[in-house]
Amino acid sequence: MTKRWILQQPAPAVVEQLSAVTGLSPVAARILAGRGLTEPDQAAAFLAPRLADMLDPFLLAGMEAATARLVAAREAEEPVCIYGDYDVDGISATALLVSGFTALGLQTGYHIPNRMEDGYGLNRDALALIRQQGYGLVVSVDCGVTAVDEARFCREIDLDLIITDHHQPLPELPDAVAIINPHRPDCSYPFKGLAGAGVAFQLLVALRSRLREGGTLGNNGPDLRQWLDLVALGTIADLVPLTGQNRLLVAAGLQRMHESCRIGLAALKQVAGVKGTVSSGQVSFQLAPRLNAAGRLESAVPGVELLLTDDPAQAATLAAELDAANTERRQVELQIFEQADRMLAAQGWTPDRRSIVLWSPDWHQGVVGIVASRLVERYYRPTILLAALEDGTAKGSGRSITGFHLLNALHSCAGHLLRYGGHRVAAGVTIKQASLEQFKDDFEQAADAALTPEQLVPELLLDAELSPADLQPELVHELQQLAPFGMANPEPVLLLRQCQVSAIRSFGDKHLKFMVRLGKMDFQVIGWRMADQADLPELVDLACVPELNSWGGEERLQLRLKAVRPAEAVTSAAD
Repeated sequence: MTKRWILQQPAPAVVEQLSAVTGLSPVAARILAGRGLTEPDQAAAFLAPRLADMLDPFLLAGMEAATARLVAAREAEEPVCIYGDYDVDGISATALLVSGFTALGLQTGYHIPNRMEDGYGLNRDALALIRQQGYGLVVSVDCGVTAVDEARFCREIDLDLIITDHHQPLPELPDAVAIINPHRPDCSYPFKGLAGAGVAFQLLVALRSRLREGGTLGNNGPDLRQWLDLVALGTIADLVPLTGQNRLLVAAGLQRMHESCRIGLAALKQVAGVKGTVSSGQVSFQLAPRLNAAGRLESAVPGVELLLTDDPAQAATLAAELDAANTERRQVELQIFEQADRMLAAQGWTPDRRSIVLWSPDWHQGVVGIVASRLVERYYRPTILLAALEDGTAKGSGRSITGFHLLNALHSCAGHLLRYGGHRVAAGVTIKQASLEQFKDDFEQAADAALTPEQLVPELLLDAELSPADLQPELVHELQQLAPFGMANPEPVLLLRQCQVSAIRSFGDKHLKFMVRLGKMDFQVIGWRMADQADLPELVDLACVPELNSWGGEERLQLRLKAVRPAEAVTSAAD
């Protein structure tokens, strides 16, 4: 898809000051300034994230009530059930609180709903079963903030409920012992971007603090850093912004994942082929999909068990099962994607449409969200895909584009929906099949009212323009200081103009390789899955990522291609 190339152009004086104070090159300083880090102290904190800068968890509304109830449960030897979610964030947060609460002296079990049978969030039948099993207290993770009816049911069956969540609440909050969610209107916690695992970790930190104050933990209790790998796993997988508190939690968690990997993650890394230092990209594309696969197709319980086990043999078996489930998930995903693409063609879809809404009885409801993301990549339209079920309903997921608030659009169509929830870029919906056509029309109207033609063309943000002299190994090392990369802190993409192309060839059937000359310097360019773009003019502009390639004991700088076009002028962000 054609993209608008947008070059960030921060004020030169700001860039010069940042470079002088931090010692960074002008290129790195320009990247930081373009991302809003214009003050030297901001840049310093960003480049050296520290756990010492964690915010006080008691700034989160509901934290005092939650910890008081948990302290009472510990004193009474009352068992606590963690009610999780079936995605990676929910799985990680569940394992975090089960193992963390156990280490703090609480009797702890857990329940993960089945995506197909129970659906998302708190479920009355599951809550009733939890009560029958002898639990008097349940703590939700990564769900529950919209569960008004289910919270009322908990009161009826004398089951205390603590909700920890990070999704957007509705105007009416559930009647629970405590609701911990940074998006609560009355919450003073200044960072709103925590994932479910991040919120759960704040509860663990706060609970240990209260138990230490009460003198019940002996030698100050367990080292909470041992759970940061789970925080990083859930935070990266849930696509929340890797800035602020998330940045320092993920940076420490990735380091933990490398230095002292829990047995289950070590087994998962082995089947995924992850070696050495773990990056956020490896979590996103290699570890998280495997952990997520079982929950998408059947039950997410194996994922939780993998993160909790201390048995290497069990870990190896579970990791192999998840790897096989991921292979199956990819096959199902490809089938649905191809079917959806054909459906759009058959319906005569044109670029005049502002949205995509599709459904089929042949689709798997656990995979449609991934396919929706792929359709957004291809067509750049807000997309909702649904699996039509035998009970007359359709369940599915939506993904959005920049500038379109998906949850707000669903609010405007709520009259057609049996259930929905989510946030700006992703959401889940349940709808009667009889309402699908009208919902499709109303969702299109919402998209048409909110989106301009310019917003329907994706942007490629370029962090800085390079000269040939900038292309040195030192630049690559500097750029690595900006990691971990993810939402709101993507890997820097840099612009090179007027590159002379030669020696174009494809390799591995899908990939592209060629040489470019800049001044008197030659560089190899690698375009992964870009072999279809081999017909290049002699002079091009490159959007690329410089990296170091080690081969035969020698380290060389090469360029990883993000996009290429015939050489031309570039639009600035100011324009």
